Amino acid sequence: MKILLVGEYSRLHNSLKEGLEAIGHQVTIIASGDYFKNYPADIKLHRSFDKGLGRKIKIAVYKLFKKDITSILLIKQAFKYKNLLKNHDVVQLINERALGAQPKDEQKLIRFLKEHNSKLFLLCCGTDYLSVKYAYDKNFRYSILTPFFKGKVTPKEYNNVLSYIKPTYLNHHQFVYKNIQGVIASDMDYHLPMKDHPNYLGLIPNPINTDKISYTENPVNDKIIIFHGINKANFYKKGNDFFEEALKVIKDKYPNKTEIIISENVPYNEYINSYNKAHILLDQIYAYDQGYNALEAMAKGKVVFTGAETEFLDYYQLKEDEVCVNTLPNVDYLVEKLSWLIENPEKITEIGKNARKFIEKNHDYREVAQLYIEKYRSEI
Repeated sequence: MKILLVGEYSRLHNSLKEGLEAIGHQVTIIASGDYFKNYPADIKLHRSFDKGLGRKIKIAVYKLFKKDITSILLIKQAFKYKNLLKNHDVVQLINERALGAQPKDEQKLIRFLKEHNSKLFLLCCGTDYLSVKYAYDKNFRYSILTPFFKGKVTPKEYNNVLSYIKPTYLNHHQFVYKNIQGVIASDMDYHLPMKDHPNYLGLIPNPINTDKISYTENPVNDKIIIFHGINKANFYKKGNDFFEEALKVIKDKYPNKTEIIISENVPYNEYINSYNKAHILLDQIYAYDQGYNALEAMAKGKVVFTGAETEFLDYYQLKEDEVCVNTLPNVDYLVEKLSWLIENPEKITEIGKNARKFIEKNHDYREVAQLYIEKYRSEI
């Protein structure tokens, strides 16, 4: 098959491409790299007017003319490559706003892709109308909207999330769903909002290229190293405030047994290697399943504090703390779990080994790629 993957913000599409190519398919990625993360793409688009004076100019233009010049220029860039965006058996959007442009600009590209390619598929693996609406209606026990409900952030500060359930975006959501063949979810956090939807094709786990990510047994010889990577823009959305408070307690409780490493807003290639010597990685709070960063750390054999709720355990037939540690928005709980590992370091080795085996069994990039091909073919 000839496949076009549109957008990237977690390395999902890059790993899927590697898996698809490994089993004999031709794949192209068009994406803008997702800001500072700078993920690779075959057709790399560049965002402009996002910083400094350029951003001030963009805001002024938007206030005067209601036009987002970053969005307009991004889609214009994409159309410069229009000959490379035609004649694919499958086009897959990583999100309803796959390139991060404004809805009306994204729709121009979607119309073109629909007209000049065979089939159009969508991933549910990030904020979109259905997942945000599901969270807003409090169908989750906790979610990325919990900080908003608790008053930790203002509506303005959370506008990038709340905008997905506004009428303008609802119209875009409906437009996208009229043009796609179906939707695939990447984990339980998106499977649950999607599971009764008529367009839903099912859950396919995130692909992880374990050929590129080496497992290294990391025994505790001296101090237990805890890594906390922070994306400032998603500070409350990921529950970093709970991790920070828990780490303060752990630092005081185990000053001679722990080393804490904190990293902020680093590009992907730097981030993936910044926690190599860590035993424990703190990923996110408000999740039922693991996101991409957690899975890659698990592939390295780290003990990851992330989403591992009952729904996830039941789906994969796992026990609590078998392959990772479930997180809750509760500082005392996090301190308890961290203390348990610090006082029982043999558990760090055990969970790390289990984590690698879990990734190899359920997230192998070639096997996951084959699941995508089977799904594409069943709908074609």
